[in-house]
Amino acid sequence: MPSPWDQQREAAKRAALNALKRARRSAEKAGVSLSEWEGEFLESVSDRVKTHGRAFADPEKGAPGQALSAMQGRKLKEITAKAKGEQPKRRWGRRKTSSSNRAQDEGDATGED
Repeated sequence: MPSPWDQQREAAKRAALNALKRARRSAEKAGVSLSEWEGEFLESVSDRVKTHGRAFADPEKGAPGQALSAMQGRKLKEITAKAKGEQPKRRWGRRKTSSSNRAQDEGDATGED
């Protein structure tokens, strides 16, 4: 009987492979064309998960029982969102402020009350 650790690793492997397949299928079904890089990413990550059980070599890049690193998981979510037609989320930078907030900020900067 396999250890619980092995069972968890196999479950993570299956989940990652299923998520990769779903992302590719949903993009094809929606008629969204993935960039060359995105297609290559899905292909290479899937091959590495099938071969090695996980898609990253450095243990500091992801949890021990996971098949994808944190950044690979983020990219997979971005590809899935693109396939669903959702707008990409801003990752860094300042949030845009509304015009009413800008007027208040400008008033504070000049010292006026």
